[in-house]
Amino acid sequence: MDSNSLCYSLDFVASSGRVLTVEQRAALQTSLLILKKNYKFHRVMLWGKILGIKQDYFIAQGRGEDELKDQKYLYSLNCMDWLLLPTVTESMIEEVSEAAKGLFIGDPSFVYEQKIQNQREGEEAVNGNELARVSEEKRLAVTVHHIDEDVSVVPRGAFIRSPLGLVHINRSFDGLSESEARKLDNFLHFRALKKGNKKSIEETGEWSPAIDFLDVLSDDAPKGSWSLQFECASRVCVLRSLLWLGLTFYHVPMTPQHGYIYIGNGLKNLDLPFML
Repeated sequence: MDSNSLCYSLDFVASSGRVLTVEQRAALQTSLLILKKNYKFHRVMLWGKILGIKQDYFIAQGRGEDELKDQKYLYSLNCMDWLLLPTVTESMIEEVSEAAKGLFIGDPSFVYEQKIQNQREGEEAVNGNELARVSEEKRLAVTVHHIDEDVSVVPRGAFIRSPLGLVHINRSFDGLSESEARKLDNFLHFRALKKGNKKSIEETGEWSPAIDFLDVLSDDAPKGSWSLQFECASRVCVLRSLLWLGLTFYHVPMTPQHGYIYIGNGLKNLDLPFML
């Protein structure tokens, strides 16, 4: 959610019960502008808030020249002082999956500890128990990474890829029509391409490599993991993820206004396949 439109964008997703206090809004509008200047970002987004037992984490995303690749994440506990999140690696993801369980505490220095069994391949006997440790700051970075990989959303045509491979905002994007906004095919994952274009020749009549370089939401598994509704007297299209409860996306048809925010406990809904 762009920090420049924060004053009214939050109202579009308020029907989900995901709101910020007046004090938090005022603090964020000031601190995000300072953040953009200090780190020399092209744009700063309010990514969301992850709820903790003691304190909540406010997450901001800074973008550089390439909107897709030049991204950095920062977190704050008071909406004013921001710290960079560590870069996510495969080893860090493995550490978090082994050690971190349950709700977030709200303390970046908190260390999760979990006993794991160490057994080599081909051996029946367990060699011993190891203690896996990981800080909550690393867990926070991995959780933000997973949510963005799974459920970050943009409308089709909102971003354009140049011949040099750089992804920029499409200045000529005027928004989806109301009929287009009712189809999941017109909403894309804002991440590196994973699944590719699986449409037939007949379905790709309007396909363009400049704007169709992302995965579409309609290919997500399991089917039914998105809830699409029209709200505010059918003037705003709202998408909610059932996989990561708390992720809400909005788009105002026939305008370039769109954005998403995550406000939740940072836990994936693993029961979703059994709920559909």
